[in-house]
Amino acid sequence: MTAVTTTAPAPAAVSPAAAPAGTPGRRKHRTRRRGLAPGRRLPASRLIGPALFAALWALASAAGQLDPGAIPAPWTVLRTAGHLWTDGTLPTDVLTSLRRAAYGFALGLTAGVTLALAAGLSRVGEALIDGTVQLNRAIPTLGLIPLFILWLGIGETFKIAIIAIVVYIPIYLNLHAALSGIDHRFVELAEVQGLSRVRFIRQIVVPGALPGFFAGLRLGVTGSWLSLVVLEQINATSGLGYLMFQAQNYGQTDVILVGLLIYGVFGLVSDTAVRLVERRVLSWRRTLSN
Repeated sequence: MTAVTTTAPAPAAVSPAAAPAGTPGRRKHRTRRRGLAPGRRLPASRLIGPALFAALWALASAAGQLDPGAIPAPWTVLRTAGHLWTDGTLPTDVLTSLRRAAYGFALGLTAGVTLALAAGLSRVGEALIDGTVQLNRAIPTLGLIPLFILWLGIGETFKIAIIAIVVYIPIYLNLHAALSGIDHRFVELAEVQGLSRVRFIRQIVVPGALPGFFAGLRLGVTGSWLSLVVLEQINATSGLGYLMFQAQNYGQTDVILVGLLIYGVFGLVSDTAVRLVERRVLSWRRTLSN
């Protein structure tokens, strides 16, 4: 007699959606995570601050809260800038200042990158270079003006040299710090993989040092404009600094403000340009800024 075994059918799996309300399968625990990031970037965010400042300036001038002799109204400054541009004074001075800043910045950029690479990739280079640069950093750069005038004369050369010194120091410091901060485990990995010196620099050193380089580049761009306004008041016959110095002698506050605003616009535009290049070059990074 053969025994017949019957197998009871397995209970059908009940999906959480089909389960009645109140059952554990239906219950969904949704925890709302708190956002810690700054959030979405505001459109034209870097113009909001300057626009707000200009609006407050205009409101205070219209309300009579500012002395027109000390701080002219924005429309007075714009009218003066238009007159200076029309008679050809402002274009000449702007081009002269741009040329000086460009030459000094190019020399400072080249010197800063070269010295930082030599000091950051070689112990011998660091021993020879880093101490000298730190000593130079401790000396007020504008205090070197009398010495450079004796060495290079009173013409354009000493102005460009001073700008180059102001530019190369922050570029060197930030790039050298970035090179020194590269994780040594990447160096060991490159040695295990048998990378050549050129490939090691291209694949390890350059990506690791680029954030520090761009930080120094932004400081160098700003430094070139800060030093230029002082240098153009020393034995100069053109330039925005010369224009402001002449306006000081005649008590023309509106002309001085025109020069300051142009310097500010140049600084903002150049810094924004560096930021755009940095964002594109370092697009592989995920940071709070992006």
